[in-house]
Amino acid sequence: MLRSLYSGISGLRSHQTMLDVTGNNIANVNTTGFKAGAVQFQDTLSQLVKGAGGADANNAGTNPAQVGLGVLVAGISTNFAQGSAQSTGKSSDMMISGDGFFITRAGTNGANQYTRSGAFDFDALGRLVSPDGSFVQGYNAVNGVVADGGAIGNIQLPLQAIVPAKVTTSASVGGNLPSDAVAGTELVRDIPIYDASGASRTLSLTFTRTAAGWDVSGDDGLGGTATTALAYTNGVLTTGGALNVGGIAIDLSTTTGFAALTTVSVTGQDGSDAGTLTSYALSQDGTLVGIFSNGQKQAVGRIALATFTNPGGLEKNGSSSYSATFNSGAATISVPGSAGLGKLISGSLEMSNVDLSQEFTNLIVAQRGFQANARIITTSDSVLEELTNLKR
Repeated sequence: MLRSLYSGISGLRSHQTMLDVTGNNIANVNTTGFKAGAVQFQDTLSQLVKGAGGADANNAGTNPAQVGLGVLVAGISTNFAQGSAQSTGKSSDMMISGDGFFITRAGTNGANQYTRSGAFDFDALGRLVSPDGSFVQGYNAVNGVVADGGAIGNIQLPLQAIVPAKVTTSASVGGNLPSDAVAGTELVRDIPIYDASGASRTLSLTFTRTAAGWDVSGDDGLGGTATTALAYTNGVLTTGGALNVGGIAIDLSTTTGFAALTTVSVTGQDGSDAGTLTSYALSQDGTLVGIFSNGQKQAVGRIALATFTNPGGLEKNGSSSYSATFNSGAATISVPGSAGLGKLISGSLEMSNVDLSQEFTNLIVAQRGFQANARIITTSDSVLEELTNLKR
């Protein structure tokens, strides 16, 4: 049987594979985090018709004569180039800007899988999950502290978490006390303060204009009182600046004493009542920051990323996920922004990196290659027909 017949068959099979890969790329043009594939061809073994001849003083050397036996698919590579960003405005949607993969796990005892698709959401128990129900892996915080480098687990929002009350130990007052105020003028400013149980009360500051400047007296409502004097030269504080009322240090050093302006006000205090989780935000280093009803912010977890020595060695599992193989190397797990890993962008998704213009060109090339190899078969068939017709 003619060798060209089987070469044509191998060409049909190989170009059919190219058509399959190209069609899959086009089908996934809008798949979040999808990475396009590409087919590499190589020739098969060649049949030796005549070996090479060596050269000597009287004879010239001759090259070997070989007939190729067709083509085969050497491999299908995956292009891990960065896809474009698509803004969604959804805080649980995440995109990796740079290298790395999200880590997911299907079920409690499932194996780790890796994906570039960050279309995540929270389930009824507050666990961060992918669209197929796999749990996103990372580090959970304990008392607002994330211990990086330990064992990873399911990222979970502590829906029932309560931030304990914080005792007020310091407060600050800023702004301007008018130097042209009439002696005896009083200005009262109240500071809300908290005890260990979260109960609030008011610390009252009374500013009284004197010939030398301003006297400040404080009363915490529980019998704690204190007084100090403030003096200003050309509007700049020169005397006083601190007051301690019932164990609460009050900073007055940023006040000024210019004329015609009465802007003195409380600028802050470090206490708070107890608070419950109301929302969250994602930072570029993967930290999930819980925002509580009392205005406090606290880390509740941190998303982990994985990287590989050879990402091309990963095996596709469907659902836009991959698993490690012997040739990909073991996963190196760390946090976003560390060496070799990109940063996270909240409210965006990574689009497919399929280039339609390139894929349609590949479609034409594959189609013409398939047609050309089909012509090899029809031509070989014509030759065989001619041979069979030699005897009539």
